[in-house]
Amino acid sequence: MALSLFSKNKKAILNRCRDDYPTKMRLKYAPYYHAIEAQTGTDIRLNGRDMIMLSSNDYLGLSFHPKVIEAGQAALKKWGTSPTGARPSNGSRAYHVELEEKLATFLGREACHVHAAGYLSCISSIASFAQKGDVILADKNIHSCLWDGIRLSMATVERFSHNSPDDLRSAAESVSSGAPKLLVVEGVYSMEGHICRLPEITRIAEEHDCFTVLDDAHGFGVLGNQGRGTVDHFGLNDKVDVICGSLSKSLASTGGFVAASRDIIEFLRTNSKQTIFSAALSPSQAAIAMASLDIMQTEPEHQERLWRNTKKYRAMLTQLGLNLWESETPAVPIVLGSKERVYPFWKALMEKGIFTVMSIAPAVPAGKDLVRTAVSAMHTDEQLEKIAEAMAYAVKKVG
Repeated sequence: MALSLFSKNKKAILNRCRDDYPTKMRLKYAPYYHAIEAQTGTDIRLNGRDMIMLSSNDYLGLSFHPKVIEAGQAALKKWGTSPTGARPSNGSRAYHVELEEKLATFLGREACHVHAAGYLSCISSIASFAQKGDVILADKNIHSCLWDGIRLSMATVERFSHNSPDDLRSAAESVSSGAPKLLVVEGVYSMEGHICRLPEITRIAEEHDCFTVLDDAHGFGVLGNQGRGTVDHFGLNDKVDVICGSLSKSLASTGGFVAASRDIIEFLRTNSKQTIFSAALSPSQAAIAMASLDIMQTEPEHQERLWRNTKKYRAMLTQLGLNLWESETPAVPIVLGSKERVYPFWKALMEKGIFTVMSIAPAVPAGKDLVRTAVSAMHTDEQLEKIAEAMAYAVKKVG
């Protein structure tokens, strides 16, 4: 006998999956999971249409650099496709060690460990060190991967207002002075484009004996001498214990890293489940990251062009009266304040051939619903002019 269309399956979790309202809305409006059919630099093809990519994290534009592609191909031929194992057992290779040594030297650290995903690196940078009974002081706007690391640590959490040294001080003073403390911040906040107020924040961290972890996924390659990141930008290398980040942005690869003193990295290798039980970084991706790191140090024009494009782009948006959330970096949000305004703005840009990403609450704070854009060194003046025209069209669309 046929089941009624209105009958419920006895599996509660299956019903949860079928009835999930956010999933139904995502499928209805289709703002995410667009599969790009072709790409050359910042030119992409989606659903048969040529478009301009304006939300990639390829800040320096190295993902199509000939030297980077050649390095990946050579590593693939030499090492095969994968180490097929975890680093503690059969997965370690000489190319991992070489990349780690180069990253550590570049960042002014004694040691480094690379993972197959930036998410793993950021989780392990917290979960490996904090434990039950410790106190974690966390900026409210840190990335989801950092919150996952905090949850896994089972430490007590004290949140402080975004990028607010004053609120950090209040939070630090509210906890027991004897409790071990870990501070978590980002160098560049990817959704807001804000640079961490690191000088004031590390001063407070030192006063309260905090072990400081900084996620510099969006600062690496963008800020500092030759792209050494936020810590170098402020000259505070001795004030931050751990720098973690991603290989998938300025380094045009995939994977992540944790850089610190040798004692800290060896402790991580002993205690981090994310490190012990995950497969190692592939040879081609490690070689790509190394080639990009070399280019960052020998071809400064990429970082220079990135900032030239960023200044031009921000000026264009400001002239249109758009709210950029006081972004200071190539990660530039366009804050529209509600999903009712974000969706038509995003859709209008798509109509004009500009690919961006929308982000609405609770992914961002209430009232900060936005379209996230990101500038690349690869954007041409002609593309920026097309983007300006599309932005003006989108502004008219939302009134």
